[in-house]
Amino acid sequence: MIKFTILLRRHKDISHEDFVWYHKNNHAPLFASLTEVKENVRRYVQCHSLDVTMPGLPAPQYDRITELWFDDVESIGKVFNAKPYLELIRPDEEKFLDLHGCGFIISIENPVIYKFG
Repeated sequence: MIKFTILLRRHKDISHEDFVWYHKNNHAPLFASLTEVKENVRRYVQCHSLDVTMPGLPAPQYDRITELWFDDVESIGKVFNAKPYLELIRPDEEKFLDLHGCGFIISIENPVIYKFG
């Protein structure tokens, strides 16, 4: 399984609270509605930052992490190069994201500790 992690920074004109609300209630359902997403994304998780500082560490640089799982790298392109993504989702992202301030990594997970319950 391939994991696409996107580190997102909110648009400077949007509060953190409005950013989280929009991302959960508008952007996520819109993204999940695409046929290409339904066919290729195996898991989609949003992680929104908390207002917490850690001693000795700099302030967080990102407001959110999106995690998307795919069967293979080619499937990522099937979603993010698709015409519906480019015509619907990309303009929506521009409403609330600082697209040039975002980062990403494509990886394979190596679970070290896995506890639930």
